[in-house]
Amino acid sequence: MKLLPLILASFISLHSSAMAATPNIVLILADDLGYNDLSCQGATKVTTPGIDRLAQEGMRFTDAHTPAGLCSPSRYGVLTGRYPWRRDSLNTWASPGAALLIEPGRMTTASLLKQAGYVSGIVGKWHLGFGTKEKPVDWSSELKPGPLEVGFDYFFGDVANRWGCYVENHRILGLKKGETIRFKEGAKRPVSGRAAFTMVNEDNATVLHEKAIAFIEKNKDRPFYLHYVPNNIHTPLTPNKRFQGTSQCGVYGDFIKELDWSVGGLLATLDRLGLATNTLVIFTSDNGGVYEKNALAAGHRCCAPFNGQKADIWEGGNRVPFLARWPGHIPTNTTSAQLLCITDLLATFAAVTGQALPAGAGPDSCNQLPALLQTTPVVHTRPNLIVQSGKNTMANKKGDKAVELWAVREGKWKLILGQGAGSSTTPSKGVQLRFHEVGMTNSDFSAAGVLNTNAPAAQLYNLAADPGETRNLYRKHREVVARLTNLFKQLGKAEDNSPPSDGEPTSHLSGP
Repeated sequence: MKLLPLILASFISLHSSAMAATPNIVLILADDLGYNDLSCQGATKVTTPGIDRLAQEGMRFTDAHTPAGLCSPSRYGVLTGRYPWRRDSLNTWASPGAALLIEPGRMTTASLLKQAGYVSGIVGKWHLGFGTKEKPVDWSSELKPGPLEVGFDYFFGDVANRWGCYVENHRILGLKKGETIRFKEGAKRPVSGRAAFTMVNEDNATVLHEKAIAFIEKNKDRPFYLHYVPNNIHTPLTPNKRFQGTSQCGVYGDFIKELDWSVGGLLATLDRLGLATNTLVIFTSDNGGVYEKNALAAGHRCCAPFNGQKADIWEGGNRVPFLARWPGHIPTNTTSAQLLCITDLLATFAAVTGQALPAGAGPDSCNQLPALLQTTPVVHTRPNLIVQSGKNTMANKKGDKAVELWAVREGKWKLILGQGAGSSTTPSKGVQLRFHEVGMTNSDFSAAGVLNTNAPAAQLYNLAADPGETRNLYRKHREVVARLTNLFKQLGKAEDNSPPSDGEPTSHLSGP
């Protein structure tokens, strides 16, 4: 019996040594990739063998979420471990020219890992702004503050959504000597400095892939953190010629195939350099997918089995693939039903590297390392979740303020503080297909997608029994509604800033 404590102590020591080994970390954040866009998630019209390797050799989470249904707020959340609505300003959309969204001095995954001796690089889409409100960015000069001022040692990528040029560290590449980049108000392309705006969308994935590989090769002899953010599969759908026709669901699937090629290539690079066993690789997405007509006609449902899509508050807008591999630590070919948000990565990386988050850092980040390692008993570190939809201007009359929908999740219950899903349920026709056009059904709406006149002011769903959010139980479980409404208010008081609406139902809809 005296041997048991010694054996246990030895195990703990070995486990602690593994944690102190500072594994390399590769985080791959895809763009607009839906829950059902991978073959390991159930897709049948497109195959993703490169990404599927992570599921086979690691763990697949089935209840992982983004904090918002749009890219900029989710990208803020994944780096800071903080819900995007906690910012001083609720504007979490970083169009070109916007100021840096991440506040000075706020801890990020990059600055956290820098403390542990990591070299960190971000390759791909930034979309979090440059400069400050007081000093807007000068495109012909240094673009700062930006990625390097929030903890990264290296940046190569684009300003936002393949804006037409590449940025390396602080400067736009390709600017001729003595030339300045100047825009007319509202113009998408410069009136001077055009030589720098030579990005070819069909080549973008290849350019970013090669830069990501180069970062790994350069830093193979020291702990590194690669934050890889490809533009695939955000519109415009522009796969390189060699990937065209490689799926069974048109250009949408071909663009996924290109993403899969890149992920597979990164994993092969880790193998070639002998780094795979000491590298934690995580793959996920910034929000849900967008239904595309030809892919849908071919039988591909990007967000199945859920209602909703990008910008929506329904599950399809924020439930995303989440795959993790760390040989010798994360068990192979496993799944986890643990509730997870991508804001959890800050606290998880702290645990992996044996660090404690300082006060105020990552207030909405929960350590998911116990779930990744499948410790027994499993520790459920995230008891609840708040998500927001995208701002929906299409739903409002001209001049009306754009609104967002909010949801709070606890266990099997999800309360949405308002009507509809967001963009998918707006009366006016937007760029996305409406929910009934892609075969979604909901008890608050007619088969033609019209909101019922007697629909409740808000929505309650039992996700265990109804993961598709088809039956609104708001009037049947008032006690659950009251509890979750109060929880929503209390979670907002964790910091100075509270979520808008203060728990009062709002509507995305301008008419019945």
